[in-house]
Order: sequence, then C-alpha cells, then structure tokens
Amino acid sequence: FAENRRRLCEGLKAKDGVVSQSVVVLQGGEQKQRYCTDTDLLFRQESFFHWAFGVTEPDCFGAIDVDSGKSILFVPKLPESYATWMGEIFSKEHFKQKYAVDEVQFTCDDEIEFNMFYVCFFLSVQRGLNTDSGSTCREASFQGISKYSVSHLLLLFYSRLLKTDMELEVLRYTNRISSEAHKMVMKHVKPGQKEYEMESLFQHYCYTKGGMRHTSYTCICGTGNNSSVLHYGHAGAPNDKTIVDGDMCLFDMGGEYYCYSSDITCSFPANGKFTADQRAIYEAVLKSSRAVMAAIKPGVKWTDMHRLADRVHLEELVKVGILKGSVEDMLKVHLGSVFMPHGLGHLLGIDVHDVGGYPEGVERINEPGLRSLRMGRLVQERMVLTVEPGIYFINHLLDQALANPAQSCFINSQVLARFRGFGGVRIEDDIAVTANGMELLTCVPRTVEEIEAFMADAAKPFSAVVSQEKL
Repeated sequence: FAENRRRLCEGLKAKDGVVSQSVVVLQGGEQKQRYCTDTDLLFRQESFFHWAFGVTEPDCFGAIDVDSGKSILFVPKLPESYATWMGEIFSKEHFKQKYAVDEVQFTCDDEIEFNMFYVCFFLSVQRGLNTDSGSTCREASFQGISKYSVSHLLLLFYSRLLKTDMELEVLRYTNRISSEAHKMVMKHVKPGQKEYEMESLFQHYCYTKGGMRHTSYTCICGTGNNSSVLHYGHAGAPNDKTIVDGDMCLFDMGGEYYCYSSDITCSFPANGKFTADQRAIYEAVLKSSRAVMAAIKPGVKWTDMHRLADRVHLEELVKVGILKGSVEDMLKVHLGSVFMPHGLGHLLGIDVHDVGGYPEGVERINEPGLRSLRMGRLVQERMVLTVEPGIYFINHLLDQALANPAQSCFINSQVLARFRGFGGVRIEDDIAVTANGMELLTCVPRTVEEIEAFMADAAKPFSAVVSQEKL
C-alpha cells in the first residue's frame, strides 16, 4: 500500500493542473448497523481507501502529501468503554507500525487539521462516476473542509488499473484458494442436494483454507434452468433448488482475501457425465474461451475479443443445428447477444468489477451484448481480467428472437425446442496480461474429459482408490 501511494503521487506530479502543496484526502468506510438495531454488519473497507492504506478498521481518514509522499492516517479516538466490550485500545504508534504510515492522528469532534502540510489546497479523490456500476464515488467530507480549496480527481481510478507485482501475488493467491474450493464443490455435488449446500462448501473451504472471511460477490449456484439466470443467488432466488440428476450446474463463486477478489465460474453436469447436448454447448463455450485467451496480448481491443467470442459461439451453434445460415449475416443482426447477453469479461482487483474500464472520452458501444461490456480499453500489460464467455437458453430472449424476423430466419426452432430448460454454460477464468500474452491464474478442470475424470475419481469409494494406487 505504501507502493500504491508512491505511484499515485508520481502520477499526480506528472499530471497537468495539479499544483504544489496539494494533499490527497481519502475517507474510509463507516461501520453500519442493521437497519434500526445495534447489530453491526460485517465491515468491509471502502476500496479506494483500502488501495491506498490497507486499513482494516472502519471510520478512518487518510491524507497523502503529493510533493513529499508523506502519509497521515486518522483513526477514531475510542471511548474507554471500548476496552470492555471490544478489546484493547491501541496507541497511535501501533497504527503507525501496522500500516507503515508516517504519522497517525485521531479523528475527534474537532476539525481534522492538515496544517502539518502547510497547505491550503487538497484533492478529494473519491469523486467521480464509476463507469462499471454507474454510481458516483462518495466524496471525503469532514468538519472544517470548507476552509480548504477542493478539487476533484479521477486519477485513482486509473492508478488501480495496472497491478504491481505484490498485488498480482495476492490475486494469484485468491485464485489458487478459490480454484481449490471449486474443485471441492465438484467432488461433492450430487443429485438430491440443495444448491445452497454447494455455496456453503465453497465458503467453508475459502475461509478454513484461505482465511477468506468475505466472498467477492453473492455466490451463484444455478442448476437446471437456473443456470440460465445470469445473476442467480439473490434474495429472491437464494440458491435453494434441489439438484436433479441430469441438471447442468453453473457455479460462479470467488473468494476475497484482504479485499482482493477472484471470480471463477465452473459448469458441469451434476451427475458427472455430459450428455451429447451438454457436451456440444460446453465445448462451444470452451472453444471461444480458448480462442480469446490465445488472442490476448497488450494492444488488443477488448471489444474485438467480445466479438471473437460471439463469432465462435455462432459458428458452433450452426454445427449443433440450433442455427442455420451465414454467420456474417447473424453478426449483423446481433444474434450472438441472444445467447450471450452479457459482456465477455471485466477488470478484476480490489473490486470484482474493478474500476477504470472506460477512460474519459470512450463510451460504451450501444449494441446488444457490447453495451454490457464492462471495459472499453485496449488491453495493457499488468491488467487483470476475467474471460467469461457463455451460452444460455433464456426463454425471454429466445421468444424475442423468434418474434423478430431479422433473427428468427437463422433459428431452427425445432432443434432449439430441445434446449428449452437446458439452462446455460459459462466458463470464467481470471488472467493477468503479460508483455507477450497472458498468465492464467485460475486452475480447475476445464475439458469435458478432465471434468468427467475428476468427478468420477471423486465418486469412487476410498477403498477403490487405495487399491488402484497399489496397482
């Protein structure tokens, strides 16, 4: 985090319009209670503040002198009763050593003072549109702010875009643990269980083996037709279906370590054996995933990677018999978005949908599928991205396509009827872009043969495994 602060100051000093004697001020997350109760919600640090300071406690501020790089952490002055109910009250020196900052001050009811910097001007970084979520970052605010000259800054969005070696190492860790958790789920899934049992297994592994108290997002454990619901697992559909023999499973889950995310999706049959139709759709998605990863390198347009995945999907759906006609003509009417309405992937880091996907002056392409793409940049070295193509049979979208003459002319409705209720397949891997290509961070069984062999081995009685090892 000290390295992140150093990079931020270097970027600011190189930026036009940033005056000397400037201070970056960031406000951390606040401890919240559940509605009108005194029950604390599990705290997770605000992402920009975490990127700069790595502080786990709530209700803090941080300041960085751009000229010198000096950092000051402001922590709450706790009441004496805290020692009875919550534990030891630590000194300023404790926080200085813990977070490697130059100075620690208390936030009190009085004004936060920045006079130690001899400044009259500071930059509030937490202000600007998050182009992924559409939400505006909260601006740092405190008593006495009015006496400073305030400017708003977007540079921190872009400072988070490229990862340091240390950040990459943490992201490798989150992927390693989460990959093993997915494999644990794959070993234990069977018809008759509830989807939430698989969610529980994943969370248990991530916490016990990886120290991950949080997941990166709400777990998606869709089986059968639920695997076509892109953001399944929410409060209205809480992973509560009973898994049925023959169901396709789509499990999209990622553990989070010290606010750094992972985002992995595995799709496989609940009984461990692909049907011919399941295999055809799965291998179509796997082909597009591998085509994209083979093409990834610095300078590539991310929008072109989305279009590549669309093309592969359409070509493969023609082979299956669901579609007929010219793929080029299908692309013109955006038929690919009927089967993959979401974007190919997104930036990954402290947030699962990390910031900085659309720089100033770059707008989303207003076309089906592409308008949901969370990044419009050229691919750069040190970016961490998800590659998550999918093919889904979503009744709402299929009905719309069949009612649209421009699209229905390519659809073989009789073959398509066989896939109603199939659900969907998504294959999602996390990658780090290198100088000449990419590093695959995710490590789970991916081919049909690997999945079937892994699940078959997991289903063997222990004695059979032992005797095989003896042989």
